[in-house]
Amino acid sequence: MAAFASALRVLPSPPAAVPRRLRSDALEPYISKRTVELHWGKHQQDYVDSLNKQLATSMFYGYTLEELIKEAYNNGNPLPEYNNAAQVWNHHFFWESMQPEGGGSPGQGVLQQIEKDFGSFTNFREEFIRSALSLLGSGWVWLVLKRKERKFSVVHTQNAISPLALGDINTSIPSINLCDDIPCPLLLQPLINLDLWEHAYYLDYKDDRRMYVTNFIDHLVSWDTVTLRMMRAEAFVNLGEPNIPVA
Repeated sequence: MAAFASALRVLPSPPAAVPRRLRSDALEPYISKRTVELHWGKHQQDYVDSLNKQLATSMFYGYTLEELIKEAYNNGNPLPEYNNAAQVWNHHFFWESMQPEGGGSPGQGVLQQIEKDFGSFTNFREEFIRSALSLLGSGWVWLVLKRKERKFSVVHTQNAISPLALGDINTSIPSINLCDDIPCPLLLQPLINLDLWEHAYYLDYKDDRRMYVTNFIDHLVSWDTVTLRMMRAEAFVNLGEPNIPVA
């Protein structure tokens, strides 16, 4: 799928023609070739092209995509570059959150954490679907690691809001309503996300968002990717002062 490296520096030559890692039909029958070509080839590409046009005269030229998102979010008062940057990153993360013949129950490490934080995998699955269906309008649903609490949580965000942008501010702001009125911690590490904009599913599911979300969890989500992301997140969580032996 779209392969936007997380360490990518935005350069004047457009990072537009990025090859997909999977064929357009690799996620069928749950996401059709037609939807992938429209979603990846048009909608996501529009965000890439628009961002590059903005960066030609932007103070954010040379920032990594993650840095740009955090800075341009501007503590809840997004600057013009924010929407396109966040949508480019969100979409890349979305494609990487899926694999052919995915879904089902995750491996032991991830499964144990899910069972600890949700009570059971079934509870997690129901919470993910419930959160996706309770989002009014367009946005995203995420499984995140709350770094300070060292626990998983399901959250949804509206429009282009990304947990990356919320990492350094208090996300219990009522207007954001990120966590269903439950105050969130200061650091949210994304593990998976699902695109809830209509262009992501309308051709295949019409207005049946429930079936789209259910098929994602049951047949598409890449638990292998979640395991790698969880390992990376835990590396930061557990990072401490080194023990230097005394001579």
